[in-house]
Amino acid sequence: MAGKIAIVGSNMVDLITYTDRMPLPGETIEAPRFEMGCGGKGANQAIAAARLGADVMMVTKVGDDIFADNTIRNFETSGIDTRFVERVPGTSSGVAPIFVEPSGENCILIVKGANAQLSPADVDRAADALKECDLILMQLEIPLETVYHTVAFGAEHGIETLVNPAPAPADLDSTKIEKATFLVPNQTELATISGMAVNSLADAEAAARSLIARGVKTVIVTLGGDGALLINGNDDAVHIDPVSVKPVDTTGAGDAFIGSFARYYAENRDVKAALEMAVRYAADSITRPGTQKSYATVQDFEKFCQSL
Repeated sequence: MAGKIAIVGSNMVDLITYTDRMPLPGETIEAPRFEMGCGGKGANQAIAAARLGADVMMVTKVGDDIFADNTIRNFETSGIDTRFVERVPGTSSGVAPIFVEPSGENCILIVKGANAQLSPADVDRAADALKECDLILMQLEIPLETVYHTVAFGAEHGIETLVNPAPAPADLDSTKIEKATFLVPNQTELATISGMAVNSLADAEAAARSLIARGVKTVIVTLGGDGALLINGNDDAVHIDPVSVKPVDTTGAGDAFIGSFARYYAENRDVKAALEMAVRYAADSITRPGTQKSYATVQDFEKFCQSL
């Protein structure tokens, strides 16, 4: 196994509409195709890491509806530990309507559903299992208090943590995540959190350094087709070069990046090497449609890397 990883995070049901163009306000248009699948940032990152051979545990909440059984079965089929996947009576599962244009660009809405009830107490119930993990991942499709509590838990017990601030709220308290090992925003999220414009690589570095000045240890900025940027308090910025591919669907690429980064980092603690693999894995994922179903297995990813 390539390290033991826990995800304290969300699961969603992806409702994906492929459209020739986005409708204008008040306009109804016909879309050529619809698909439904398992998603959510937490679940996506868990699946990506598991597909690459990591030992993965999920701490999450599902609803009391037809989607819950399928979500749990999807975790189990992927070899993910579901001991701490709990149902919430009388509550819907989280859903994510996704709209994908021919270019591969997408727009996403989320309804948190049961994810909104994942609490610090749920983290405490999983404490013994979490203490056995090499890395804990979090996203912001769950209550912020649960994220803050998990970061503090990791710091108390010497467990490295990663916070993916997505979706990024303007009221995120950086003082409560500064003990996280990694903060991993994209450019839009970085701009929201830092309060600075992020329109270039130089902007991204400046905004990331502003977070380092507030106390965040390490910032990794995902740059889409421009690769990734690594900033910490000690070294110069490290730009991880992108991999050129023809995009089919960019949905879930950020989660593919984080899940694969976690897998490779948990194995050898080499940040730069793990980022290089994550850029490749995310690039490979956008060559296929969908979210989790676009994530390669170890064998398929090795073939992709050999083709570069």
